[in-house]
Amino acid sequence: MEVNEKVSGIGAGSERTDLNVSQQPTRYISGMPYGQGQETMSQQQGAPMAGGVPMPAMPEIVELGAPTQFPNEPISSGSSWGAGPGLSSVVPQAPNLFTAVEKALQSDDSGVAEFLYNRLNR
Repeated sequence: MEVNEKVSGIGAGSERTDLNVSQQPTRYISGMPYGQGQETMSQQQGAPMAGGVPMPAMPEIVELGAPTQFPNEPISSGSSWGAGPGLSSVVPQAPNLFTAVEKALQSDDSGVAEFLYNRLNR
């Protein structure tokens, strides 16, 4: 695989590589209150947004009857039964109510979180 990538040189003769990014065109938005359409247009010109952002590649689709891509992994991997890592390896564990109230206690000024914390901590 050959990669043709432009690299910036050294000194006054170098070429900037950060200016080769495409930009979204500025668009006038009609129907706004008086003066706001022009203001929006000026903002778009002052801070242009990058255009043509590449999308990540989609994973390869595997047919149902295709051979496994994980031959050393048990068929029960990710389930609540059998060999291999259990269900917790696939489904993230949600925090319990006590942990959530304890975290809310740090930023709650109303006293509600403190009340719940004291009730749960009995």
